[in-house]
Amino acid sequence: MDIRKGDILSMKKTHPCGSREMEVLRTGADLRLKCRGCGHEVMTERIKIEKNIRRVIREEDAPQ
Repeated sequence: MDIRKGDILSMKKTHPCGSREMEVLRTGADLRLKCRGCGHEVMTERIKIEKNIRRVIREEDAPQ
């Protein structure tokens, strides 16, 4: 799956704060994500994240 720094990931499950959107801060074998609701940052394995992604929103795709 093509995930880039700056992408917004819409997840299947919600974060404890209630937000479903996570911003990608770092890519590689692990991904560093920041919750768009509360700002909490988490770093976890790419495989675990890819299973839980509903859709990827790119900056150029986002409405202005």
